[in-house]
Amino acid sequence: MNALAEAGAALIGGVLDHATTVHGGDLSDVVLIRLADGREAVVKSGPAPRTEAAMLAAISATGAPAPAVLAVDDRTLVIEQLPTRGSLSYAWENLGVAVATLHGAQGPRYGWRESYACGLVRIDNRWSEDWPAFWAEQRLGPHRGHIDASLSRRIDRLVGRLPELLPATPEPALLHGDLWSGNVLVDHDHVTGLIDPACYYGHGEVDLAMLSLFGQPGRSFFDAYGTLDPGFEQRRPIYQLWPALMHLRLFGVGYASLVDRLLREAGV
Repeated sequence: MNALAEAGAALIGGVLDHATTVHGGDLSDVVLIRLADGREAVVKSGPAPRTEAAMLAAISATGAPAPAVLAVDDRTLVIEQLPTRGSLSYAWENLGVAVATLHGAQGPRYGWRESYACGLVRIDNRWSEDWPAFWAEQRLGPHRGHIDASLSRRIDRLVGRLPELLPATPEPALLHGDLWSGNVLVDHDHVTGLIDPACYYGHGEVDLAMLSLFGQPGRSFFDAYGTLDPGFEQRRPIYQLWPALMHLRLFGVGYASLVDRLLREAGV
């Protein structure tokens, strides 16, 4: 951890005074550093720091809150230390505004300028003009063969029905891609930053479904976000399946029951 802290301090041209481990990162090491001149910053390791830096810049460019990138190289990302003296329970309305702002940025198609990986799981972001095909071929389908055979067969059945269950061409919104409460920084009653992104362009409901996977946004979030298209509740488990499958592959069979439940909610 000292090596990571020293690398971060060097990247922003400072002398390390103190480093503290930041808990919560499952796939990266994260430290908060204080430099001899009093500056503070967050330093993060990872397989693709430049990719994450570009995503944070893309989020910030929409007007949605994100930490500023202070420095980056092939192994280390240094970002702004943001205030976090609040609770999301008091900031749902502000988060709704932030996510609506993020989704207001539109892409040319579905996907992202590069593919990347989350741990050992590759995430295929090749551009697509067809949203149900993107979700079938680049989100749900790739997990077949890596999970229990009975779950794989049910995913096959669901994939075959996606053209009738998902809109063909929703607006390709800029997605955070991993929007859960742990990736939302709050100070008092407002959101200071959306962190740890896995950005791509897709149906905005994907972020809303992810936000509802491990918790329930307050009513004020949806009021501030804006009107949802009819059928969101039917599409929600389909969109939640991707992060559930990612958790199953990354963290083990404890998530198999979640995948099973979401498949049942999706009708397979």
